[in-house]
Amino acid sequence: MEEEHPSRSNGLGWEIRRTETPSDRLCDSAIDELFAELRSSPEGLSADESAARISVYGENRISDSTRRSTFRLLVSQFESPITVLLIAAAVLSVGLGDSTDGAIILGIVLVSGLLGFWQEHRASGAVQALLEGIRISVKVRRSGVAEIVPIERVVPGDIVILEAGSGIPGDCRLIVSRDFFVDESALTGESYPSQKSENAVGRGDRNGCVYLGSHAVSGTAEALVVCTGRETVYGEISRAIAASPPETEFQHGIRRFGILLLEIAIVLSLTIFAINVAFARPVLESLLFTLALTVGLAPQLLPAILSITLSHGARRMAARSVIVKRLGSIEDIGGIDILCTDKTGTLTEGTVRLAGATDSNGDPSDSVILMACLNAAFETGFANPIDEELRRVLPAEADEFEKIDEVPYDFIRKRLSIAVRRGDEDLLITKGAVLNVLEVCDTAELPDGSNVSIETVRDRVMEHLQDRSKEGVRCLGVARKRVERGSPINKDSETGLVFLGLLMFFDPPKVGVADDLHSIKKLGIRLKLLTGDNRHVAGKIAGDLGFRTASVVTGSEIARASDTALRRIVERADVFAELDPNQKQRLIMALKSHGHAVGFLGDGINDAAALHAADAGISVDTAVDVTKQAADVILLEKDLGVLADGIREGRAAYANTLKYVFITTSANFGNMFSMAAASLFAPFLPMLPKQILLLNVLSDLPAMAIASDKLDLDQVKKPKVWDIGAIRKFMIVFGLVSSVFDFVTFGTLLLLRVPTGVFRTAWFVESTLSEILILLVIRTRKAFFLSLPGNYLVIACATVAVMVLIVPYTPAAEPLGFSPLPSSIVFLIALILAAYVLASEIAKRFFFRGAGKKI
Repeated sequence: MEEEHPSRSNGLGWEIRRTETPSDRLCDSAIDELFAELRSSPEGLSADESAARISVYGENRISDSTRRSTFRLLVSQFESPITVLLIAAAVLSVGLGDSTDGAIILGIVLVSGLLGFWQEHRASGAVQALLEGIRISVKVRRSGVAEIVPIERVVPGDIVILEAGSGIPGDCRLIVSRDFFVDESALTGESYPSQKSENAVGRGDRNGCVYLGSHAVSGTAEALVVCTGRETVYGEISRAIAASPPETEFQHGIRRFGILLLEIAIVLSLTIFAINVAFARPVLESLLFTLALTVGLAPQLLPAILSITLSHGARRMAARSVIVKRLGSIEDIGGIDILCTDKTGTLTEGTVRLAGATDSNGDPSDSVILMACLNAAFETGFANPIDEELRRVLPAEADEFEKIDEVPYDFIRKRLSIAVRRGDEDLLITKGAVLNVLEVCDTAELPDGSNVSIETVRDRVMEHLQDRSKEGVRCLGVARKRVERGSPINKDSETGLVFLGLLMFFDPPKVGVADDLHSIKKLGIRLKLLTGDNRHVAGKIAGDLGFRTASVVTGSEIARASDTALRRIVERADVFAELDPNQKQRLIMALKSHGHAVGFLGDGINDAAALHAADAGISVDTAVDVTKQAADVILLEKDLGVLADGIREGRAAYANTLKYVFITTSANFGNMFSMAAASLFAPFLPMLPKQILLLNVLSDLPAMAIASDKLDLDQVKKPKVWDIGAIRKFMIVFGLVSSVFDFVTFGTLLLLRVPTGVFRTAWFVESTLSEILILLVIRTRKAFFLSLPGNYLVIACATVAVMVLIVPYTPAAEPLGFSPLPSSIVFLIALILAAYVLASEIAKRFFFRGAGKKI
């Protein structure tokens, strides 16, 4: 293997790169030296060679693995400092002779950890299976033949073929290029594309190299892959900063909530431990009691519950043709209150049809169609529906022409030029946005073949353009000029052209799209149209679909607006036209600065920057690779109806996660707080450590079923925001309600002078059943009996309730410290629980009408 394939120690100078960066090595060597070191050639590697190199270099990934190993996930369930202390104390208890209690505590901790492991492992596997369906592909040359391979299978020595929209699959050296521009903003922060050329080589000159993390904006190129995965510049940056996706507002709120509860738990537990020791109670028993309380108070299963709920949401979204690439983006898509969308293929059919062509006088013209079809037939840039339609109607006369050269389309010029030859005549044919074509024309051709100054026909052309645009017809300009044989063809050649006329295309609105838009608006989301089309086409389509079109804002207006002015403009207008990629991104940022949660739906090369900027970047499976890489969510169908379903599922996942937060901050918190307070006044511990831990495990079982719970329509009707302040108020209100009834139970049992075993058993039963009941109460904003829970939740709650009621009468009662309950005590507990449910319902009604209205 080492004789046939480059190794990490000598093939590419990996040892050198311990002192020199990969980019230095990439740019300093001559291309022939790199070919020799990589044992490659312009024909590329063979299939067998590329497969063998996978075993040497590994798959082309930045991270070693997309998910934690099974063992690592299992260990993580027991890494909490509280859990470690609890295990240590239990082991110490066994060592001091109390083997039964120690074993029971260890068993409960083990069951709790395994429960979290099983659910999280299952969730992780389900999401990974969904992500396998989204593949980013790369065109490579293998044994002289171009083929498409997954980006993970690209290896050093591969020859990659790049065009507009291609993601750069590794750190590469250009072999050949043509008007090749690359967006390197992810690496450099520079918003404008960089021109790349194989001729730009020298120490420190990186213009002959392209890097992983960037993408082609225009032109074509072939490049030799030198570094992949973690050995790239992007990989080194990721390692240096331990790169991870930025926290969403929801994730940040969850983390702050967890820290809040943990801080309260630690302060409360340390206080209780100190007081119990001061009361001369056994130190080990007091320590176990304190640690058990801390476990009950701390949101130990919050990460597992979050993973379960979000992965369940991801599976449900996948069933509705919506794939999430990152679990956190589920809440993002559910939380958006503004959705910005493109037009073509989203609001319209996306099947562009040629409606005709006119000359500079506005009369039908076959000559314009011929020139445009030649331009489309010979272009080699990124695929687009306009050129596909022109190729479909290619006249037979086109066979008389041959291609000489090409100036690819880009989003700055908004033009594409092709040089062709027929006999002794060489022509440069330009097609593009009408204004951008007119600006490089000096003259216009009349029907009789004569030429006049472009100013003579400009007003007539613009009037014709405006009339057609108001009918929803998209127009492109076509121009040409004769060029001298052998003269260089480049962007500078686009001067002194002769304007020929207009091409007209029609892309009708999708059937049913107006209903889909109405469905999204009913979800409390405001829609905005962001398109590169001219203002009149955008206004016509938007008006037909119910957008507010009183003010259609153009890219030129945005370019002149200050950031402050733009924030006002973006609030009042819903339709934006004639935009370039940077202006789309700027609009997204302006909306976010107003506190909006913004989603952006796009599938073009020019949408990547806006997708990065949005809170929820949404693309489609048929989009170009760079767009799919930038997106958080992928729609398997380019349909707003599918997106509406995805938004509902995102809100459902958020709502179900919030239910666990509520249960943790109400009965769970109230029970632990009450127990801590009671321990200060009772002559004995109100509940044994093993009983507290068992209570914690049993109350978590129904919480595991929250992910599949049913939701009321009003819970997904509007976007919700994470409000830590409102949740803190919820904890105070419902924690106090819970504590009041716990103290009623505590006081009543003391007054009745029941035996210690009955006291502990009664409080255990009351505490566990109260947590089940409060879950059923707070899972809905309605009266609990008007909203049916999910089947799994019902089964889990019923199972735990039965277990709690019968355990005092089983052989397990004695080792657990339980005693059978007299019927009078059972009746008393039932009365207290009924009053607790009633009080919680009243508190719920007032809370969610006031402080909790937003959550």
